[in-house]
Parts: sequence; C-alpha cells; structure tokens
Amino acid sequence: MTEQIKQIAERIKEIREISGISTETLAVKLGIPTDLYLKYESGNTDIPVGIVFKISELFNVELSVMLGGDNPKLRIYGVVRNGKGLKLERRKQYKYESLAYNFIHKEAEPFMVTIDPDSENKLLEFNSHPGQEFNYLIKGTMMTIIDGHEIILNEGDSIYFDSGYKHAMRALNNEQVKFLAIVL
Repeated sequence: MTEQIKQIAERIKEIREISGISTETLAVKLGIPTDLYLKYESGNTDIPVGIVFKISELFNVELSVMLGGDNPKLRIYGVVRNGKGLKLERRKQYKYESLAYNFIHKEAEPFMVTIDPDSENKLLEFNSHPGQEFNYLIKGTMMTIIDGHEIILNEGDSIYFDSGYKHAMRALNNEQVKFLAIVL
C-alpha cells in the first residue's frame, strides 16, 4: 500500500486509542466486520473514503485532518490555486485533490477528481458514505453507476445523489475524465 494509506491508518488507530474505543466497538459503529476494520487500521488495505468520512464524523475530526494530517486553520476564506490542492492517493482508479483542506469547520468536502481511461475494462470499485454528493463533469464523458442505475454524463452535466447508495464512476471513450465532487 502507499505511504499515504499507512499514514491515514496510523491517524485512525491513534484517534481510536486516544478515545478509548476498541476495534470491535468501532467496527460495529462503522457497520463493518472487525477483521475488515483491522485490515484498514493495519495500513495494508486501502480504506474507502466513505469509511474515513464516517470515522471523522464519529470522532468529530475534520476529514482533511484524517486524510492529510494537518489541521485546517482558515476561517473566513480559503484559496487553493490551480493544481495545488491536497493530493490524495486513495484508489487506483481515482485521483483526488482536496480543494478545501485548509478551511476549518467545513460543511462540505469539495474534491477535484480525475479518472484515467481503463483500457482493460476492470471491475469498478464501488463506494458508499453517509450524506449526499454533487458531481459536475468538467472534462470527458463518464459513466456513473448508482445503486445499479447507469447514467452517462458529458462535459457540463451534473448529478446530485444520495451517497449512501453504492456508486462508482468510469471514464468512457478512452479519454481522461475530470469532475468536481462535493460531498455533503
């Protein structure tokens, strides 16, 4: 696994231990088996962003702290210059860039997400997390699958959905996709 995933796992373990919560209790709160939680906490298995999101909510910690390690400090406004967001190596098929990592007490998490074309047509990794999500397609053509429904989005299209349902995205037409994702 990447160094970033190991660091996220260490932060999760540390906040759990500081809070005096057992791995079994946290796994129950997350709605996952304890053995799967232990794999996440070990840093040897990729942790879905939805799980990190749930953990940040349970412990009342900014998601950007769990993902990047730094406490946000800005309260009035935060500027992130083009290409200068906090890069998150979360999953092989997606590249995330946090666009508000430096702002404290966010009510939404905006990300720039890039998906490279998948010439091998591999199986999609589905994700789900509490809340809602808004995606605005900036570049390319993308298939979004939500709870078994396939939706094709083109540049300028957007979709708003309940992110508690399993969802995944795929670049189409052998072109890279770029979209703004706002998680609420």
